[in-house]
Amino acid sequence: MFQLTDQPISASAETSHLRNASAGALATFEGWVRNHNEGKDVDRLEYEAYASMAIKEGERIVAEACEKFDLLDAHCVHRTGDLGIGEIAVWVGVSSVHRGPAFDACEYIIDQTKSRVPIWKKEHYTDGAAEWVACHECAQHAGHGE
Repeated sequence: MFQLTDQPISASAETSHLRNASAGALATFEGWVRNHNEGKDVDRLEYEAYASMAIKEGERIVAEACEKFDLLDAHCVHRTGDLGIGEIAVWVGVSSVHRGPAFDACEYIIDQTKSRVPIWKKEHYTDGAAEWVACHECAQHAGHGE
């Protein structure tokens, strides 16, 4: 399942949806809004998405992960709208029989989401400036476990 929301993401609520008596592992990822990026002080973020396409592609990514890693369940939620420092911008959770596939699938889902899903990020800086930004570090770190 892939979801866009303009409401705060509750990690505990999302995790509860993945409980399964057959699962031996749960892996999650939380992407948080931090107060800096590329040497600039960030005040807040703003996300926009091409919703219908984002959901379609996000669902495709989650389905791919479920098949590729033999998951019991997987879920990804991405925020849209204005987010403050410390808020969860994206949450990924997967349940699996074993931990290895759970970790690998979680990484796969976040990496694919960042590279394939049409969601744009605008950074608002403490000096009053704002700009749409690309995630340069996402491409650098994808698949490297950094």
